[in-house]
Amino acid sequence: MVMQQSLLTCSGVVFALYLHHVIRAIEVPLDPNIQSELSQPPTITEQSVKDYIVDPRDNIFIECEAKGNPIPTFSWTRNGKFFNVAKDPKVSMQRRSGTLVIDFRGGGRPEDYEGEYQCSARNEYGTALSSKILLQVSRSPLWPKEHLDLVEIDEGSPLTLKCNPPPGLPPPVIFWMSSSMEPIHQDKRVSQGQNGDLYFSNVMLQDAQTDYSCNARFHFTHTIQQKNPYTLKVQTKNPHNETSFRNHTDMYSARGVMETTPSFMYPYGTSSNQIVLRGVDLLLECIASGVPAPDIMWYKKGGELPTDKTKLENFNKALRITNVSEEDSGEYFCLASNKMGSIRHTISVRVKAAPYWLDEPQNLILAPGEDGRLVCRANGNPKPTIQWLVNGEPIESAPPNPSREVAGDTIVFRDTQIGSSAVYQCNASNEHGYLLANAFVSVLDVPPRILAPRNQLIKVIQYNRTLLDCPFFGSPIPTLRWFKNGQGSALDGENYQRHENGSLEINMARKEDQGIYTCVATNILGKAENQVRLEIKDPTRIVRGPEDLIVKRGSMVRLDCRIKHDSTLKLTVAWLKDDTPLYIGNRMKKEDDGLIIYGVAEKDQGDYTCVASTELDKDSAKAFLTVLERPERPRDLELTDLAERSVRLTWIPGDDNNSPITDYVVQFEEDKFQPGSWHNHSRYPGSVNSAVLRLSPYVNYQFRVIAVNEVGSSLPSLPSERYHTIGASPEINPTGVRGAGTQKNNMEITWTPLNATQAYGPNLRYIVNWRQRDTRDSWSNETVRTTRHVVWNTPIYVPYEIKVQAENDFGRAPEPDVIIGYSGEDYPKAAPTDIRLKVINSTAVSLQWSRVYPDTIQGQLKEYRAYFWRESSLLKNLWVSKKRQSVGFVGDRPRGLVSRLFPYSNYKLEMVVVNGRGDGPRSEIKEFTTPEGVPSAPRYIRIRQPNLETITLEWDHPEHPNGILTGYNLRYQAFNGSKMGRTLVETFSPNQTRFTLKRTDPISRYRFFLRARTQVGDGESIVEESPAPLNEAYTKNHVDIATQGWFIGLMCAIALLVLILLIVCFIKRSRGGKYPVREKVEVLDHEDHKVDDPSFDYSDEDNKEPPGSHTSLDGTIKQESDDSLVDYGEGGEGQFNEDGSFIGQYTVKKDKEETEGNESSEATSPVNAIYSLA
Repeated sequence: MVMQQSLLTCSGVVFALYLHHVIRAIEVPLDPNIQSELSQPPTITEQSVKDYIVDPRDNIFIECEAKGNPIPTFSWTRNGKFFNVAKDPKVSMQRRSGTLVIDFRGGGRPEDYEGEYQCSARNEYGTALSSKILLQVSRSPLWPKEHLDLVEIDEGSPLTLKCNPPPGLPPPVIFWMSSSMEPIHQDKRVSQGQNGDLYFSNVMLQDAQTDYSCNARFHFTHTIQQKNPYTLKVQTKNPHNETSFRNHTDMYSARGVMETTPSFMYPYGTSSNQIVLRGVDLLLECIASGVPAPDIMWYKKGGELPTDKTKLENFNKALRITNVSEEDSGEYFCLASNKMGSIRHTISVRVKAAPYWLDEPQNLILAPGEDGRLVCRANGNPKPTIQWLVNGEPIESAPPNPSREVAGDTIVFRDTQIGSSAVYQCNASNEHGYLLANAFVSVLDVPPRILAPRNQLIKVIQYNRTLLDCPFFGSPIPTLRWFKNGQGSALDGENYQRHENGSLEINMARKEDQGIYTCVATNILGKAENQVRLEIKDPTRIVRGPEDLIVKRGSMVRLDCRIKHDSTLKLTVAWLKDDTPLYIGNRMKKEDDGLIIYGVAEKDQGDYTCVASTELDKDSAKAFLTVLERPERPRDLELTDLAERSVRLTWIPGDDNNSPITDYVVQFEEDKFQPGSWHNHSRYPGSVNSAVLRLSPYVNYQFRVIAVNEVGSSLPSLPSERYHTIGASPEINPTGVRGAGTQKNNMEITWTPLNATQAYGPNLRYIVNWRQRDTRDSWSNETVRTTRHVVWNTPIYVPYEIKVQAENDFGRAPEPDVIIGYSGEDYPKAAPTDIRLKVINSTAVSLQWSRVYPDTIQGQLKEYRAYFWRESSLLKNLWVSKKRQSVGFVGDRPRGLVSRLFPYSNYKLEMVVVNGRGDGPRSEIKEFTTPEGVPSAPRYIRIRQPNLETITLEWDHPEHPNGILTGYNLRYQAFNGSKMGRTLVETFSPNQTRFTLKRTDPISRYRFFLRARTQVGDGESIVEESPAPLNEAYTKNHVDIATQGWFIGLMCAIALLVLILLIVCFIKRSRGGKYPVREKVEVLDHEDHKVDDPSFDYSDEDNKEPPGSHTSLDGTIKQESDDSLVDYGEGGEGQFNEDGSFIGQYTVKKDKEETEGNESSEATSPVNAIYSLA
């Protein structure tokens, strides 16, 4: 016994090991090129559903598609017998397909073709079967004609209206309507059951106001059939007006309807049974009668309803459980209750199951001599039976195969050989249905093939996991090995892991893993290999991402996104807002290292994500931008606690828009003095929303509130209702009272009027009082409603006592204060006398004068004013401006200072007295002369560098010499970067305006300080620096022009032009001796005419100027001075003839110095070259 047990154990272990061995089978790749080369038994790819209902108006298509190599052929059975497609002209099969087409365009009855169809697809390696397809034609039969009697029923009784629709295929959809096609209103009292009947829990009198018709809508024909309508007659004990019952607390008792406990209308009794198949929806229904209409509740015995797949329908009268499983078996009960009582009905649910797969058999590809198995396991309730078929025939009747063994739901294959290919069918069936699966067994011998593209390039981010794919195929299954850089040892272990599908996994790619990898697939029929090049790239990282920011609306904000990435990879930077792509509008600027938003708006608030990505990886960083906005305006203003001088204002704050409210400003508007104008009333902290406002009498107030935060002020709230306070006499008088004359015989009294909150009553007016000061005169008065009053016929500039008092219809304000005003002024009558001047320096003189008597001022003394002007300069021929200038000496003072004068000039001066009216008479004119001063800076200084050895300076005289110039001082200093040379000084005569400096080296630059001087001293200096030396500029900016293409072309064109002109000139000279005498005379006469004409300056080789001289316009020869600029190309004024034309264009001037010193002289011009040859 023990030995037997051990043998069984050993055999079980051996079988388990065997099964483990045969699990691994060959899989044919999806590559169409490979599939087209390999033989393959048929496989069904498409077929019609098992229960196939068709529209009788259309042609019938029964699908059956299959693949295989060779291409399979198709045949059909109908009701278990061979269906000869060729014999029926209405039936055909689509080309290279098994799909049946039944065409009724030539007539025929679709019902004649109903039945059970099955398709077979076969080639030389086997036969595959489709499922059995039950073909049925849709039916929508007419409603049987019937006469329905009037339905009479007592009010409060239950009622069921039967539908009994005609049997259709598929069953029709039922709904109830009136004969006028109005939907029947349904609720918990009136509803339609799942069987189509209409149930009334209790009938009410209003139910007789319409009739009831059952309608059936058929799916395929899209037609609706209507049953003859039911008509109700409701018997009631209290046939009163319907409206009189609607407001009654107990409608049923008011009608005389007796209330009843619930009873079930469907299902009947206290319990019932229901069977449902696994995977479909379970629908339980309970409909109850009663007065009032009962409520339905659902429960499951011993547990809770599965909430994730439970749904209550039809006013809780139906319970739907979707996708039922075995766990949903059990007892369910519905509870119907109203105020009279409750009842319940128990439904016992049993879940059965059609067969379903546990292990569906899969195609099996084996190499010769290999082992394998097909497994077909299914479950169901009751448990299904398993039947095996091979090529469509029961396996028991198939030819014997010694390599095949059937063991229940498993077929085991051992030592398969070529020719053992076949298609096996597994049929699992029970009383509720069946499953049919095809699985082929194909025996192949194929040498290894690599399926990946050759010489792939794989890029991977450093330290990431990567897979080097090397998909392969072969039968028997090849062995695969990987090598790196042609090394002899295979890669496995440590950082490498090989997978059965041929992939090599590198757990963490490092820089040293970069290289060329070779995969080699080998079986007994041969080998194949492929190479993969691996490149390791640096990761993409955001080294500085955006940060959370809080900004004000309208400001500019920058979100950083600095990225480090592999330079060999293309970087893409994208921005997201709230996880959606950000539209970069004209307010935004995307930069390499960030995003700038100009004029931030409220809509810009949100999450911003910077996404940096390459083809291999990406990194992201997120930040939240909070936009501070002005607050929303307060709302719902309310006035309470109304009093004579106060009121309480309450408001509801608006949204603060991310910035706390710091203040509330209360404003008011009144409609008497300034209607429509709003004024600030008071200010309160942002933590309050109610305040007591102090009010003034006789104001019709209206208030609004403005919220203030750090960003700014909100829009004003909508105005409050108006509140009018009662009146009172004024409490204050006008302010700013002032009396002043506008003419010499009047005094204008003005004041600041009271505003709307100071008037305190209607008809505001002002009582104006005035009298001369220091007299015993009585007060004069006038009552006005304006803000000014003019008193006429006043003495000149006399003080007055003035007071202005406010008054309204309720009374006067308190006694006002007295202020002093003055009547009008007249022009002063006297001028300052005994004016004495003293020259202080070259730009200022001091003044002294005798003051005028007070009674001659005739007003308030403002100042003594001196008018002065420059009469002439002591320098000859120097034009001066004689514009009058003035200086005022405020107050009653006898002396002053006049400054900012020009030195070395003749001046005149006179004085006046000034009061509020204007200037008085002028004093006698005084003359004085300012002494010499220091000159202003020279107008300019120009620096020229004709070569590397010299620097030439030119300058102009000062704009204001301020005296007789005695010369110029020049200080200069060499510098090279930060190195400074010693300072040198040169002095020049007043007529010298040019200086040539010999450079000590060709690199240093110079800084020059030039001043003019008079006998008084040196004037202001002008500072200039020499430009960069020529060799430095050449080094920095020189481009070898001789190598430029445009320059070479230009030189060639000039050379060609010169050659043509030379040829023309030589021809002219060779023909000169052959001119007729008459023509020669005409030429000479023409030349003499040129000489006589003063407008034409002619010169030839015999009349050249001596070197170093040039001819003036009057014909004299003038020797150049040391200051001449002719040598440097800038000297003198250009020579012009009388009509303004430039003489130089007709003359040839060329001397040795010009030729040697200036490479761009006229001799290099091709035009001048022609003249020189002529």
